[in-house]
Amino acid sequence: MKKPLVLLLSILFFSSCAELQQVVNQLPQGGGISNTEIASGLRQALNFGIDKQVTKLTQTDGFYRNELVKILLPEELQKVDKALRDIGLSKLADEGLKVLNSAAEDAVKEATPIFVDAVKGITFSDAKTILLGDNSAATHYLKAKTETALYAKFNPVIKNSFNKVGADQIWNNLISKYNAIPFTTNVNPDLTDYVTGEALKGVFTMIAVEEKEIRTKFSSRSTALLKKVFALQD
Repeated sequence: MKKPLVLLLSILFFSSCAELQQVVNQLPQGGGISNTEIASGLRQALNFGIDKQVTKLTQTDGFYRNELVKILLPEELQKVDKALRDIGLSKLADEGLKVLNSAAEDAVKEATPIFVDAVKGITFSDAKTILLGDNSAATHYLKAKTETALYAKFNPVIKNSFNKVGADQIWNNLISKYNAIPFTTNVNPDLTDYVTGEALKGVFTMIAVEEKEIRTKFSSRSTALLKKVFALQD
């Protein structure tokens, strides 16, 4: 199986988009695996990633205590965070960051139904292309299918969370003044938009973690179907 895949990947690399799709559609079946099983295996892998990794983000401090996805201040303002800590106000700085991360945790609870619909829609053609892709090909597929809908769901939840503590208005006033300082790089004054974007990044980061595990570690293929399907890309 490895030699045909090496040849196929070489062809894919040098082909146009139309030719790429044609070659992918001609991918030979092996090991007695059906088209339906390939699509089902990809759906199962994504569902596992959603259930295992995204659910972690909805828990208390699910973002804040996860260094892969923890939401920080924009890079241009991290010196503000550092300044607070340098003068002994680390607790205040931590509370500010917790507000951002807690809002993201609330928002991610809205994600699962959108993901479920997207996973159901994976076709055999999609599955073959994903299977021969890189270690985050399935995650990229899911992102393309869900990002707009997720933003629309996350944004009002995060905004409501901030409104409860007045964080949005405080941020807007602070950043507007900061942006008025000469020679500074402008920062997005919309706290809700900023955290919504960071929450989306976090969600797809964690799905990618699970996908890579299943693709690269045999022990992470916890069902017979996953073992059978992902053996095709080994």
